[in-house]
Amino acid sequence: MSWIKDLFHTEKPIIGLLHLRALPGDPSFYINSSSMGEVIKRAKADLKALQDGGVDGVLITNEFSLPYQKKVSAVTLAAMGRVVGALADDLKIPYGVEAIYDPDATIEICAATDAQFTRCMFTGGWVGDLGVVDRDIGETMRLKSALRLDNLRLTYFINGEGEVYLNDRSLSSITQTMIFNCAPDCLVVAGGMAGSGPETSLLAQIKAAAGETPVFCGTGCNISNVESVLRIADGSYVGTTFKENGEFDGKIDGNRVSEFMKKVHAFRKDL
Repeated sequence: MSWIKDLFHTEKPIIGLLHLRALPGDPSFYINSSSMGEVIKRAKADLKALQDGGVDGVLITNEFSLPYQKKVSAVTLAAMGRVVGALADDLKIPYGVEAIYDPDATIEICAATDAQFTRCMFTGGWVGDLGVVDRDIGETMRLKSALRLDNLRLTYFINGEGEVYLNDRSLSSITQTMIFNCAPDCLVVAGGMAGSGPETSLLAQIKAAAGETPVFCGTGCNISNVESVLRIADGSYVGTTFKENGEFDGKIDGNRVSEFMKKVHAFRKDL
């Protein structure tokens, strides 16, 4: 049995993204006169819609902590921990937590919340809107070991959402060396931004280079392309398409989740 089936109880899992609203310390938290009570209320409603709709897992992220920090602040991690704690009694499916753009903070929040898996840009050197993003996977893995997170599954972005890798190697070559040097549990292929998916040809390229290492679609999977995505990928993270009218800023729409998962279940029966 693969670790994917062992954790999610199915092959080709769909992991719903639970995007937390802006948190204390984030500029839009104050612009919108938000409160932690409102953040928790929204998170509870979104979690219910995702679970009732039938997703196989959920990843909780600080999606609206824009602009993202390369080193996530302590107040953000504390707020995330409070929200996950408030959700604890409602979580019925496997869950993960991600502090976006900060691998070490991601490991720490996973330790504090008993997360079972996570996703982050764990490796490489990149340049984009945030400036230069430089990773130290050796330190991150030693932090994971020191915290005894032996069963925490790490899914690594192989490419950035809007970032350019700071060399001219092909993604196939990066895939092979990343697997050899960094031992990811799974690779994640992203599009240019949330809601924008990678071309299936890119998914196929990474899958071919990855060998036995699973490959997930990281962004842009929707009801129109999910079958073509899952013919190649070993699973998918899904966020924007589950929201009202498919809009990034919307609430999770349980009906959209249910319709999407009906199509996924039909596809998996034919595997």
